[in-house]
Amino acid sequence: MLEISNLVKRYGQDEPVLKGLDLAVDGNSVVAIVGASGAGKSTMLRCINRLVEPTSGSIRLNGTELVNLRHRDLRRARRKIGMVFQGFNLIDRLTVMENVLAGRLGYVSLFQAVSRRYPQEDIERAFVLMERVGIAHYANKRADELSGGERQRVGVVRALMQEPEVLLADEPTASLDPRTSEQIMVLLQSLASELSLPVLINIHNVAQARSYTDRIVGLRHGTMIFDGAPADFDKEALDAIYGGIESPEDEAIPPQAGPGKRESEVRHDST
Repeated sequence: MLEISNLVKRYGQDEPVLKGLDLAVDGNSVVAIVGASGAGKSTMLRCINRLVEPTSGSIRLNGTELVNLRHRDLRRARRKIGMVFQGFNLIDRLTVMENVLAGRLGYVSLFQAVSRRYPQEDIERAFVLMERVGIAHYANKRADELSGGERQRVGVVRALMQEPEVLLADEPTASLDPRTSEQIMVLLQSLASELSLPVLINIHNVAQARSYTDRIVGLRHGTMIFDGAPADFDKEALDAIYGGIESPEDEAIPPQAGPGKRESEVRHDST
């Protein structure tokens, strides 16, 4: 379980970016974090893995308080927090396999990391996960030769190689075309279920949030003003979060279409 209590983040003397957030996520829940630019979505995710230092409050992952950890203890805790980035954050000159195995850097010695001599069990697990997301045949291909959707799948597998206890996805579909972004959302939804892994997704596309997540949390100016099921995320909630301005990628809130598509209904392609 991930438990966030009274989380505050302030930069200097400015107005706090996060204002006393409380959030609990457990099991295999897929939670969408929505809100206008500047609402604090990315800041919240980055406070969880301590890429941004919280000003105050508590963040606990399966009983471990993350806010006060330092040095080796912090590095150890970060191994259990997978992160998927909007810009993929791959090393282009390295192969897909080498990028995927980077997810094990927190578990191997410096010599093993520099020489890229990973344990055989890590290599075998990498192949299993790459096969699961449809990129095993690219194992020896350079990362910069892949499409955007393929690169994001590499990022997902790299995060899963950490054997995380929670997966954070910061705008994972923002750089992708609509069809590919839908495929990535389906993939994250399926993996959460298969691995019993809680997933938090910072996303602008409200329609995708309603289709592929179990819960929507809406932020405005650093304050949580909505927390509920996708079916309850109506026009009133949209107006409250975006101040009466429609979300960037959702001109209207359509009727709830029921559970998101199964992964088998959204075929992978190479674009």
